[in-house]
Amino acid sequence: MAGRRGDTHRLIRWLWTSRRLDARLARLALLPLSAVWRTAMSLRTLGYQHGLFPIADLPLPAVAVGNLTVGGSGKTPMAMWVARFYADRGLVPGILLRRYGGGDEALVHARALPQAHVIVDRDRAAGAERALGRGATVLVLDDAYQRLDVRRDLNILVVSAETTRAVRWPLPAGPWRESLSAAQRADLIVVTRKRAAPEAAEALADEIRTIAARPVAIAHLGLSRLDGLCSARSVLPSELAGKRVVVASAIADPEAFVSQTKGTGAAVQVATWKDHHQFVDEDIAWLAHAARRADHVVITEKDAVKLRDRWPAEAPEPLVAVLGLTWETGGEAVAAALEAVVTPAERL
Repeated sequence: MAGRRGDTHRLIRWLWTSRRLDARLARLALLPLSAVWRTAMSLRTLGYQHGLFPIADLPLPAVAVGNLTVGGSGKTPMAMWVARFYADRGLVPGILLRRYGGGDEALVHARALPQAHVIVDRDRAAGAERALGRGATVLVLDDAYQRLDVRRDLNILVVSAETTRAVRWPLPAGPWRESLSAAQRADLIVVTRKRAAPEAAEALADEIRTIAARPVAIAHLGLSRLDGLCSARSVLPSELAGKRVVVASAIADPEAFVSQTKGTGAAVQVATWKDHHQFVDEDIAWLAHAARRADHVVITEKDAVKLRDRWPAEAPEPLVAVLGLTWETGGEAVAAALEAVVTPAERL
């Protein structure tokens, strides 16, 4: 089912995680490009550190959230949690994103937190001014760890425990934008896990602590509930047990999503598209057909925002998987750091 959609996830997983000889040779062939990438990123970082490139100030207290690898780390759920943390304290978050992938994340943010001002602009400084003009009182920069051209009050690095399965090579031979040593730029680090065992997350946290003398927290991103795409009717994950479920997604890490759905006891079939895929009519017709044949089609929040207004009224509605973030260790330190950003006495 996954293959008929021409998805590239299997090829990427093979390249970045397989220990077979053919995968190792493919990675070796890509090493020159990886060397160019790493050199370019290192020179860029040095340029900002030594004042060769301008760094803009932002008009409001700002928290940046980002990662070191390509996709699937949980940075957007973390950014949403940060924005909700401030909204619950009476502040108005301005969520800044770059223009990428058709605005999937922007739509997810806007639906999850309607009181926030979501600004999509490659120029984060210009986006911050727009957020200020709309009434924002604090800024949350999603996918901004490598955005060294703007100052931030708190720099949060998100690292996924699932990345331990992949090779530690730079793009394109591996999934790493920067090496783990870049954690030294962070003010705090959050290790996330979806399908990884708690022990794997703890081991990664211990490794990071030896590299960067920074607070390290661990958060679990788990399936908390499922909502009807159109009706918003909530379904408990346990209700999928024994049901025939098609898990459909266009995200960077479909394996974790599939694993979490299988964990409910459902009999799962998988359909995946490339990350940020824009669903065409043929795709929607295929999904509607799958919904009629299976007990349920389960999709991600990121894909739901692209399907909700186009779903055929006569087809059974998909269920939208809603992830919940649970702090396993270090949650108090994260909350204290976020409070310090907006507490004047602590910002002096």
